[in-house]
Amino acid sequence: QVQLVESGGGLVQPGRSLRLSCVASGKTIAPYTMAFYRQAPGKERELVALITRRNVTNYGDAVLGRFSISRDNAKNTVYLEMNGLRPEDTGVYYCNFPMFESWGQGTQVTVSS
Repeated sequence: QVQLVESGGGLVQPGRSLRLSCVASGKTIAPYTMAFYRQAPGKERELVALITRRNVTNYGDAVLGRFSISRDNAKNTVYLEMNGLRPEDTGVYYCNFPMFESWGQGTQVTVSS
């Protein structure tokens, strides 16, 4: 059974940075695409970024140029580097393993002065 555990969320001021981590267990991530989604209060869950097994990346329009997704297959971990954070980036961020339809528990990111 696949398990995903996110960490790294918190409260930050606008313009600052955070790095989220997602550690997978139960399955190696190396052959698969991984992704981060987020959900703001009262809004639908949306794709933030994904990374394929060949390290091809894709980003949501709202975060393009500010966020960066990467992976360390040796650690079975995916990272989301978030720079230039804005209040509208506030929400719960979820790690996703599409092939196994698996989600992490989510980590809260709050951007506020």
